[in-house]
Amino acid sequence: MKLSVVTSAAIVVAGLWATTVAQADTLKKIADTGKITLAYRESSVPFSYLAGPGVPVGFSVDISNAVADAVKKRLNNPAIKVDLQAVTSQNRIPLLTNGTIDLECGSTTNNTARAKDVQFAINHFYTGTRLLTKKTSGVKNYADLARKKVASTSGTTNAQVIRKYSRDNNLDLDIVLGKDHDDAVLLVDSGRAEAFAMDDILLFGLMGNQRNPGDWEVVGDSLQVEPYACMLRKDDPQFQALVNGVIGGMMKSGEFDKLYSKWFMSPVPPRNQNLNLPMGRELRENLVAQSDKPAL
Repeated sequence: MKLSVVTSAAIVVAGLWATTVAQADTLKKIADTGKITLAYRESSVPFSYLAGPGVPVGFSVDISNAVADAVKKRLNNPAIKVDLQAVTSQNRIPLLTNGTIDLECGSTTNNTARAKDVQFAINHFYTGTRLLTKKTSGVKNYADLARKKVASTSGTTNAQVIRKYSRDNNLDLDIVLGKDHDDAVLLVDSGRAEAFAMDDILLFGLMGNQRNPGDWEVVGDSLQVEPYACMLRKDDPQFQALVNGVIGGMMKSGEFDKLYSKWFMSPVPPRNQNLNLPMGRELRENLVAQSDKPAL
């Protein structure tokens, strides 16, 4: 009887292991279904955002499309369909792990907590938490927000960073969360929050998309430099090698530099704003190192 129970348990465990392996074999999944599903964000300018109804564009979108092209070549099937799926800060990891999406390249921080659930590709950007506010607010740094409402986006590392900073510095900030970045900016625009704490690069992009960009400014010290990277499912070495091969190849060939200039040093849709943001030291060094080292 005991042997039977043990044997049954072993069969169940083996079945679960086989299922996990199958789920993690993204290339096989794509080959079997004839499609790859790429995630996109709706307001992560200039990484992944909507320039029009159902039209995602951006730096990370171009990387995703390059991966999709490489998958078609690897599987020798140019007819593979590319599906697009909008994701938010809250649902991007669950939708990846449950197989709804196959790749998420947006504005996602590569950190050790998330690495328990997903695998990250080579880091493709570095940023830090700062504040977006109206110029009339008088806010210049975090101390100016003591006991006031500060917006951030639900499901982001920035919300955690600003909460910790508030506790460590006894600021007693009242953190209010928007469901996405546009929603968080609206909290500030409507007077329901004094500032929006988010990755500085996203704040500059969001500011440029406002009706009157000159009314806004990005202020405050940069808290915790964090790397962005594309996410894929864990324990999937073949797909990981393909994604890293695409990104690393772009970094080595100079294509990554061209892509960076396109989205950070040139006018971008829909308002033709130019962030005019030269490549930072951390990213320039990673073009050579090609590291996927996470933030803590």
